[in-house]
Amino acid sequence: MIERIIILDGTDPAIFFGINHSNIQLIKSLYPKLKIVARGNVIKVIGDELELAAFEGKIREMETYSREYNWLTEESIIQIVKGKPEANQPAKQDNLIIYGMNGRPIVARTENQQKLVHEFDQNDMLFAIGPAGSGKTYTAIALAVRALKNKEVRKIILSRPAVEAGEKLGFLPGDMKEKIDPYLQPLYDALEEMIPAAKLKEYIENKVIQIAPLAFMRGRTLNDAVIILDEAQNTSTQQIKMFLTRLGTNAKMIITGDITQIDLPPSQQSGLIHALHILKNVSGIAQIALEKKDIVRHRLVQHIVEAYEKEDKKREKTKKYA
Repeated sequence: MIERIIILDGTDPAIFFGINHSNIQLIKSLYPKLKIVARGNVIKVIGDELELAAFEGKIREMETYSREYNWLTEESIIQIVKGKPEANQPAKQDNLIIYGMNGRPIVARTENQQKLVHEFDQNDMLFAIGPAGSGKTYTAIALAVRALKNKEVRKIILSRPAVEAGEKLGFLPGDMKEKIDPYLQPLYDALEEMIPAAKLKEYIENKVIQIAPLAFMRGRTLNDAVIILDEAQNTSTQQIKMFLTRLGTNAKMIITGDITQIDLPPSQQSGLIHALHILKNVSGIAQIALEKKDIVRHRLVQHIVEAYEKEDKKREKTKKYA
């Protein structure tokens, strides 16, 4: 009898072991000759050497399945042990980016979102511009998570300018983290749909995923990372230049924004608009314009965007003839 230690790497133990350790109980019943103890991300097994080797191989298959699909059911375990893991795989999805929580496929749902995915693969810097709900930030974060899972990069860096209408950081209660978290919450929301809670917490604690206001980017060189700047329409020309020049080796950058929702003072030019103009012909930098037809939120969001556009055009016409 020998003992072997198996360390789960890259999958969430809560998903792997199941609710109330139901998955590990099933695994124990499928391998009655082995003594199996699971704790944290470690499985300790005692038994015959040949059976241990076969057991570890199946555990690694389950680990790979759990990591890819973000779920592991009892049926999945049985099929893997039988040597038929494909029998319980989710149906193939067109334009799949990754599988989110509970195996939910995250896909590029519109033609322009598909272009965004394609241009990310072809370029090191990408501007994704579009109205609220067009999926620019969500798709960008999905691409970053995919790159991290595939070990193409070692970290994800997400940033936003802390600029909103009505409130300033100094007026909000709490310490610096409590002040900035409301600005960054949409980024957390997207990540929580793609990465298990325990794994996300671990990534943030170990700085594999870093979420910070734009001001915290100054002076850094960002290597081996996917870097996303969200709400870039609220940057100044100096801020966006500072951010774009943080790009390091083996890194990719996605800049998202909506030029119809600028919260800067009227006298201040949006850095995003300026950058789009001066970088439009630079090789290695792509620009994708998402439109109203790309809006994938509630159907009313598209009608709201259209109504505001009509009002803006009416106001501009009134000014012109005033």
